Formats: sequence, structure tokens, C-alpha cells
Amino acid sequence: MNRLVIIGLDCFTPQWALEAWLEEMPNLKAITQRGIGARLHSTIPPITVPAWTAMMTSKDPGMLGVYGFRNRTSYEYDSLQVMNAKVIKARTVWNYLSRNRLKSLLMGIPQTYPPKPLNGIMISGFMTPSKDVTFTHPEGVRELLDQAAGGEYVIDVKDFRTDDKNALLESVKQMTAARFRAFRALQKADDFDFAMMVEMGPDRLQHGFWRFCDPTHRLYEAGNPYENVLHDYYVSIDEEIGRTMEAAGPDTSFMVVSDHGAKAMEGAICINEWLQQQGYLKLKEQPASMQRLTHDMIDWPNTTAWGEGGYYGRLFFNVAGREPQGRTSPDELESVQNEVKAGLENLGDEEGKPIGTRVLRPEEVYREVNNIPPDFIIYFGDLNWRSAGSVGGGSIHMRENDTGPDDANHLPDGIFAWDPGTDRTLRRAERYQIYDIAPSILRFFGLEVPEDMIGESII
Repeated sequence: MNRLVIIGLDCFTPQWALEAWLEEMPNLKAITQRGIGARLHSTIPPITVPAWTAMMTSKDPGMLGVYGFRNRTSYEYDSLQVMNAKVIKARTVWNYLSRNRLKSLLMGIPQTYPPKPLNGIMISGFMTPSKDVTFTHPEGVRELLDQAAGGEYVIDVKDFRTDDKNALLESVKQMTAARFRAFRALQKADDFDFAMMVEMGPDRLQHGFWRFCDPTHRLYEAGNPYENVLHDYYVSIDEEIGRTMEAAGPDTSFMVVSDHGAKAMEGAICINEWLQQQGYLKLKEQPASMQRLTHDMIDWPNTTAWGEGGYYGRLFFNVAGREPQGRTSPDELESVQNEVKAGLENLGDEEGKPIGTRVLRPEEVYREVNNIPPDFIIYFGDLNWRSAGSVGGGSIHMRENDTGPDDANHLPDGIFAWDPGTDRTLRRAERYQIYDIAPSILRFFGLEVPEDMIGESII
């Protein structure tokens, strides 16, 4: 085997793909039997951005300086910005391959917009604002995409947090089928050493349909009309894997990988409601109904901390000499942080029962801390609960999501399946690290692994 194809499946989750439904996924099962099938432990936090970039650089989020989809770009209060490819300075796998005259086909990998030059083709991922911008390299490739897809090539579904479940299901099916068709067509059109695609469909469907399919979800009802949606989608993904393997030919090594998994969401913790009740956050005026917290609503001279919503929580302290109207002096900061951390970790559910919240400090979990991290990364209920950033609801606990219907949170483990060929010795493990993928790709092609990659090659 001298070519490598990676099928990336955002949020493809191990408890179904590697356990409950593996027998009904013969192509994935064959890869695991010939090579490896294991869990892949994700980044802290386990989210799409920066997990895929961490996978392709073997750098943790602190080293990358990217802590989520949006990061602070300064200590101003309104400085959160989307982290696209412009902020990535670390070399990716395809950078090393290009330097060694190896040709790559890249499709849909998150955090690759705007596309950067390489030896090959890049079609950027879901952060692309629309098909009206330059989202391919070379630029002319975008004119071929719809034809290659056998219909419209879809970058991402427009709204996966919707009550229109039939429309969501149909949109995801169409997007997935079109991306796989386009990937196979472009592979056939040229001779690539390395080809990788990432499909966002598993993430979108699981956030939209988890309650209907998982008997452990508190809102699950047996016999509902969507009960088999995720099972059938997983089986269809396996069929697409089989078609892609057949099209690539026998001299191709296949890897299937996900950036994280999914699990049932219990509810949401309203981080800013809690901060208000504890006296850490002061608003100029209390809103009459629930709404998103914005920086202009906050009484900054009297505020100690504020938070952001998402699948994990982010908390920022208002530090004197750091933020424009900082309140807590640097000398007092550690004591205040310890107090807030203890309060968050002791926060229970509506009845006060412990939920197992974990509060992580970036400087303790990353090898480096670049750019501006949140002061705390919070796993509410160890990610069984999400963080809701809204204010005005009057309650710390919510059983729904504040930004639209959502049934699932992220599991820190994704999947890893790889058949690298019989002539390679493999490092066997029950769980690998997301950082192991990049050095393994380089080793597959006989290239040296850079010393600054933090993962270990599986070959």
C-alpha cells in the first residue's frame, strides 16, 4: 500500500460505530479486523475546532492558541472572533507532504478556510461562509464541484438546531451523499498520494436526533418515528466507505477517524445566571426575558467574572490591569479563582445532587498556552450538561438548549480504524490519542516525525 485515504466523520461515536452497530457495518469492521479498531481520545475541550487541526498538526489547543470556535483576540470585552485558518501557524501533515513532493486531496476539513496553497487540491470545510467566496485551491476546482457531486455540493446544512426534523434529515442525507460522490470523483481524476475528507453529517444528525434514538436519553420514547434515524445513517456511511474503498483500488490504505464522539445531554447550566446569583457578575439592568449576554449589558467595574455558552463552559475573570475595567487585583486572583472553582464543582442539579463538574485551568492541561485562553474550561456534569450563556431566565438549570433544539453533548472519545498494510508493525492500544494521527501519517509515507509533534506514531 503506497497511498493513504482518510475518511473523517465529525462526531462519529465509538459506542455505536465500534460496539453496538459494528456487525452491521461490514466495511468498517473489515478495516478493524485487518488493522486496528480503537477509541481515539480527543482534545481538551473535545470540539470540532480545534480538534481536527490538533489531529493534523499533533499540537494541543494551547500550542495552537485556539481554544474553541471563537476566541478572545485581545483583552477587550467584545473581542471574541471566529478562529479560521488564518490563525493557524503550525505545519499540517499536508505541509510536510507537499515539501516532499507528495500530492494531497483535502475536502471539508474544518478550520481550512480560507484555503492555503499546497501540492494538490483543497476544498475548505464548514466554516466557509458560502460558495460565493474562494474556498478551493486552486480556485477553479469549485467550478467542478457540483458536477463531481452529481448535484449540489453542500458545504454544511444551514440549520441543524431545528424542529423541522424531516427537513434536517433530508438535508444531511443529501450533503453526505454529495460529498462522498465528489470525493470519489476527484480521486479518480488525478493521482493523489494522500486523500482526506471530513463529513459533518454525523455531528448534525446526532445533535438533532439523539433523544429519538438513544434509550438512555431522558426524553426517549420507544417506537417514535425517528427511532432508527441514526442507526440507518451509520449503516449508510459504511456503504459509502465501501464504495470509496472500491473506487480507490487495492493498493490504498484506509483510515476512518472522528474528532470526538457524542452522548445524551441532560440539560444546560446557565453559567451567567450562577455567576449573578453568587455576586460575581453584575448587569446594568436585569433583562425581562431570556437573552444572549452581550458585553454592553455588564456593569464592568462591579463584575468579577463572566462566562460563555457552548458544549463546554468558558469563564473569564475581570482582572485589574488586564481587562479595561478590571476589578480583581492580580494579588487576589488566585484566591478568587479557587473560590469560583470550588463553587462550580460543588454545583449540583435542580435537587442539589452532584453532577461531577470539572473545572480545568489551561496552564495545567496544555504544554504551552498561546494567545488568550479562557481562564477556566468547564465540563458541566463531565459534559453531560452543556453551558448556556444566556441571562434573564431566572434559573441556573435548563432542560433544553438556549440556542435551539439540541439533544447531545460531546464525548471525549472518537473512533479510529486503520488498515496500514501487512508490512508495517503497529503499536497496539485500546485507546489512542488524537495527536498520534499526524505522526502516523508521516511514518506511513516514510517521513521523519518532527520533534515538536506531541503524539506517538502508531506505526
